[in-house]
Amino acid sequence: MRVLLFTGKGGVGKTTLAAATAARLATTGRKTLVVSTDPAHSLGDALGVPLAGEPTEVDHPQVPGGLHAYQVDIRGLVDSSWQDLRQHLRAVLAGAGVDELDAEELTVLPGVDDLLALSEVCRNASQGPWDVVVVDCAPTAETLRLLALPEALAGYLERLFPAHRRVVRGLLAGITGTGTPERWDATVEALGRFADHLASLRDLLVDHDTTSVRLVLTPERVVLAEARRTLTALALRGMRVDGVIANRVLPRVGDERSVAADWLRARRSEQDAVLQELVSTLELLGVPELTVQPVGYRAEEPVGLPALLEVAAELYGDQDPLAGAPARPLIEVTGNGRRLDAEYRLRLALPLADPVEVDLARVGDDLAVTVDGYRRLVSLPAVLRRCTVTGAVADERGLLVSFRPDPGLWMR
Repeated sequence: MRVLLFTGKGGVGKTTLAAATAARLATTGRKTLVVSTDPAHSLGDALGVPLAGEPTEVDHPQVPGGLHAYQVDIRGLVDSSWQDLRQHLRAVLAGAGVDELDAEELTVLPGVDDLLALSEVCRNASQGPWDVVVVDCAPTAETLRLLALPEALAGYLERLFPAHRRVVRGLLAGITGTGTPERWDATVEALGRFADHLASLRDLLVDHDTTSVRLVLTPERVVLAEARRTLTALALRGMRVDGVIANRVLPRVGDERSVAADWLRARRSEQDAVLQELVSTLELLGVPELTVQPVGYRAEEPVGLPALLEVAAELYGDQDPLAGAPARPLIEVTGNGRRLDAEYRLRLALPLADPVEVDLARVGDDLAVTVDGYRRLVSLPAVLRRCTVTGAVADERGLLVSFRPDPGLWMR
């Protein structure tokens, strides 16, 4: 089973390309589900069919029984799935002596609606009969926040309630004299299920054999600047980007002289310059394996299966839509030695734009890496946990961090 996430700046046509890719996959005999987590609810418009909160078959002779689609009902998920766990959390906080109003506010977790939308995608990917799940994500900023949520909320939950259930139950017993063991057991069970679910989400997102991202953009300099940051942020999350699609490329115009022809000629020339800059950027960022697939700007909006399949034919030609650039490992450690003068290096394969703001901080056994405002805790290998950071440089292959043994820890 494969999961393809389509993302990009708002308005670049990612919904159309996600729907076109799903339609093409369905024609090859793969059982395909296309789902949208974008609040704009435009997936049904692109397919030309009304969508509900559960998978609906897209009935068309070109995809007999092979294509299903649905729009995630985020509000319904919040009402049905989150309220039960929120009740348990309120009970724990109230038992700890937290005021009822404060407990109510503390259990309103930012982004939980987005998290539930991603959870619904994970549920369908793991439980449904699908060969491929194509996800039309929200615009880039919301998507990056969404993809960070499983790790962020898992850390939040771990700090509030340690993973080992006996520890949790002992904690609950110590902070309250009310309630029954059955009640606390139910709370612990609910928190445990939530933690396990977050772990499953994280595993799905960073599984390079299962999940990959297609970055959609239009040949515009503002969009290109955001695409650079997106590539870095996705790599920092450990996610695999397997392709870049340049949408709405204008046709070339001959020697005809008119106001319209002159405008088209000038606009296409500017697009060509941006596309060339994009290719150069991918090389400078150290990801030349990412090819740029252009898609032409159509006079009519592609709506419905026949029009979407025409878009897919232009985009993929004879290629398999699932083919893409291979994944690269995020972390590589080099160095050896057992003496205090040993040197180690940690390579983080991040595509870094120039200029770029990078900040490093040691947080226990993790290295906190912040690039242009995006932060991730990178778990250090065992040998580096007994070392201190001595320097870091950015080059065409990413970030290279140097370590030396910490005398206070090295010989223990």
